[in-house]
Amino acid sequence: MGSMSDSPAPLADPHLVFDAAEGRRDLVILGSTGSIGTQAIDLVLRNPGRFRVTALSAAGGRVRLLAEQARQLRVRTVAVADEDKVPALREALREVHGQGEPLPEILAGPDAAAELAGSDCHTVLNGITGSIGLAPTLAALKAGRTLALANKESLIVGGPLVKALAAPGQIIPVDSEHAALFQALAAGKRADVRKLVVTASGGPFRGRTRSELADVTREQALAHPTWAMGPVITVNSATLVNKGLEVIEAHLLYDIPFDRIDVVVHPQSYVHSMVEFTDGSTLAQATPPDMCGPIAIGLGWPERVPDAAPAFDWTKASSWEFFPLDTEAFPSVGLARHVGTLGGTAPAVFNAANEECVDAFLAGRLPFNGIMDTVTSVVAEHGTPATGTSLTVADVLEAETWARSRARELSAAATAEAHA
Repeated sequence: MGSMSDSPAPLADPHLVFDAAEGRRDLVILGSTGSIGTQAIDLVLRNPGRFRVTALSAAGGRVRLLAEQARQLRVRTVAVADEDKVPALREALREVHGQGEPLPEILAGPDAAAELAGSDCHTVLNGITGSIGLAPTLAALKAGRTLALANKESLIVGGPLVKALAAPGQIIPVDSEHAALFQALAAGKRADVRKLVVTASGGPFRGRTRSELADVTREQALAHPTWAMGPVITVNSATLVNKGLEVIEAHLLYDIPFDRIDVVVHPQSYVHSMVEFTDGSTLAQATPPDMCGPIAIGLGWPERVPDAAPAFDWTKASSWEFFPLDTEAFPSVGLARHVGTLGGTAPAVFNAANEECVDAFLAGRLPFNGIMDTVTSVVAEHGTPATGTSLTVADVLEAETWARSRARELSAAATAEAHA
């Protein structure tokens, strides 16, 4: 392998820390009522001397929880994407705040999270699910905030846009796999990296053939053996689409070619990912399955947060297994490599079509194997997108709108055929 010294600087580099700050860091948490957001808030409450939250945003489906978070953290501003939820949020804030206690400012609408992302703080944690996280990601980078990125979709659908705005060291990844790569990469020089190895639990259907997946139910797909996540991400883990997205993310974050990013199935989910160096050494980052560790890396790097997550009990025996990926039963990783190589709007089409197909599967309108069959068809119809530096947010949104519409059409056609 040749030297990588002349390659572009990676978006996430543990050797470069953007705007490192001493003392307590002010945070904005986007997606505060979701899995990442609630765990981040727990971490903050356990470390009041290190972090202070100034603003929270959420979609609006859990206004009572959002109000309680705002009260507990004493934030200045709360935001909801759904403007219709403002009256309920205001009422909930009044209920949880004491008599005469000032209420936080309320922002609402589809641009509210992006407005918070550009507000005065040190770090923005983007824990929003889905490509709607792109605008807040761009807003945080443009405002010069450190971005703790859990919203992989914003990087995947808007890769060139993100890369154009991000300064070296400005992005700290929060996905467990990419936080693991980030930490392992700190042990060596970039020119000495041979490959990245992304681990996958294999989901609930590890070991099944494609034909054995034909009749998978919604309940089975949502029963992940290791992680507790939202329904979309859980289904993505069952199809391994999530792993395909992570391969694209690793390519964009670390500027490593796709042919040097491997996926290996590791059911225990102890090793979160690995880096292989040119001398044959492989460094693995390992903890018991828990997202508090990656969140702490995102919020605190280059400092570590003591006792952020549980550690292994080395007095107890355990077995760690690794298996090759079954690409026939789970073609999603290969398709993700394909769209990642195409670049342009292809990753946005892949992601948007998948989100629509997952919705159709969860609603009982599409079989499990139909998710990837339909996504593959949408990607093929999209063809080879325009690439280069001319990609705009409008291009991404237009491609997503087309992909969602076409995925719904193909899903409906498949349902009608199945019932004919």
